[in-house]
Amino acid sequence: MKKYLFLCFVFALFVSCKTTDPAKKYPNMIADVEPFSVGEVNAFIERSFSSRLTRVTMEVVFYPRENEVALEFTHTTGGQYRQFWNEAARQRFIEALNRYKDDFASQSLTTNYKKSRAVYGKVPGRLQWQTLKISSTYKASPAMEIGYRFKDNSPYFTIRQIAAKEETGTNKSGITKSPVYSIYFTRAQAEELTKLFNQAFLLETVVDIAPPPQPDDPIDDYYNQSKQQSADDDDADSGNTNAEPTEPEDDPATEPED
Repeated sequence: MKKYLFLCFVFALFVSCKTTDPAKKYPNMIADVEPFSVGEVNAFIERSFSSRLTRVTMEVVFYPRENEVALEFTHTTGGQYRQFWNEAARQRFIEALNRYKDDFASQSLTTNYKKSRAVYGKVPGRLQWQTLKISSTYKASPAMEIGYRFKDNSPYFTIRQIAAKEETGTNKSGITKSPVYSIYFTRAQAEELTKLFNQAFLLETVVDIAPPPQPDDPIDDYYNQSKQQSADDDDADSGNTNAEPTEPEDDPATEPED
């Protein structure tokens, strides 16, 4: 806990040392750093026009300015998806998985999907997607249901993203809502994602790639130092020094010869 608080303090210092414009634009910013990948996780999604599952690899990308993590993957339809999780939603995911593991261990899971699909609650989300790599990027803010579902007699921890209004208005006659889809995780896969969702881990990754500036570091003032050195040299040449004046000796050790 102390380490986490220290990292939070470091990032507060980092942001305060930067220009205030990014902080105004991104109120949740922890560092003015470009998005970067923190790892990959495997999961399952349903095939197009089928209830069968297919494996998909998702890149987990951290967006420090927004303090959000995106699950980025290609759907079986060829569409590109970026599902964003803010800090509070990531914490809810971690807590939900712990509850799911307890229910799994106690064998209290139900096969009734209507009851189980959002049994661990809903979280606000954000989605960006493209129907094809070369198509326009669409945006929406759908809620995400956290629960579980049985497939072929095996349970999976699930995220179900519900439909929401498309926000860009790019294609009013064609795409007006975000797609509905579910992501399926085994317990091991979901556990791997919780490691990448952990806020302390994310802060450490930013420190590794962008150490915060040290505001108290002295500045090498080359020109002022050069001027001072030149002035000192002139004083030395003219015999003007800062040493205290001394009286001549009354009784010198040696007398001048006649």
